[in-house]
Amino acid sequence: MIQNNGNRVAVVAGGTSGIGLSVAQHLLGLGHRVALFGHTEGAAEAARSTFRRDIESNSAMIKCCDVRNQSEVRGFFKDLEYQWSAPDILVYCAGISPKGPDGSARPFMSIDLDEWKNVLDVNLTGAVLCSQLALPGMVANGFGRIVLIGSLAGRTRPMIAGAAYAASKAGLVGLARALVSEFSSNGITVNVVAPGRIITPMAGSRTSQVNLDATKRIPAGRAGESDEVAALVGFIISDEAAFINGAIVDINGGEYTPA
Repeated sequence: MIQNNGNRVAVVAGGTSGIGLSVAQHLLGLGHRVALFGHTEGAAEAARSTFRRDIESNSAMIKCCDVRNQSEVRGFFKDLEYQWSAPDILVYCAGISPKGPDGSARPFMSIDLDEWKNVLDVNLTGAVLCSQLALPGMVANGFGRIVLIGSLAGRTRPMIAGAAYAASKAGLVGLARALVSEFSSNGITVNVVAPGRIITPMAGSRTSQVNLDATKRIPAGRAGESDEVAALVGFIISDEAAFINGAIVDINGGEYTPA
């Protein structure tokens, strides 16, 4: 049974939709207070409606914040510390994956550097910034959990995602390893959860041709659900998972099984 450590403060970056939304819901269910943000006010407002009761009970805080904007991210963490405290838990779910009209990635030679930079700014540099802002409080408290949401595309040859997305998700693995080397002695664990094909708004309809083709490659015979990823994250941030550190935890229905 996962121990409920009670009323810890968690930040879920990119928590207004998809995997991030499910993670926020799961952590609230475990008794943690959750501060989450998305990059548009519309997404934040929709999440406020979803979490209305949690906001009223002071268990949830929802902001609009663009991870590409340092001042906005710093403002989010400053507001969090003022209202609650520095975070004990950081789950970085923010991510973008540009696609063509048919849902497949654009060929490498058609990617311009603006698109490349935008993907890395959101998927990787945002994780760096959020980690830098979360870690001082974790170090001071002698406890911390950082979970970076990677991808199968950052683990093996990408079948759907483009080069920028794959590179950014592989970069999260390198970031996690660097943080493990520096902060493990402070009671902080850093892990990467690497989902395969998960049905989310970013992934598109379950019945799209891209997703139907992807499902054929999965031994489990189906795509995953965001709630399944959230449950895995919930375990990794628990006290029972204190010795899981620097791991890349795959959740892909058997599509990728490294030795």
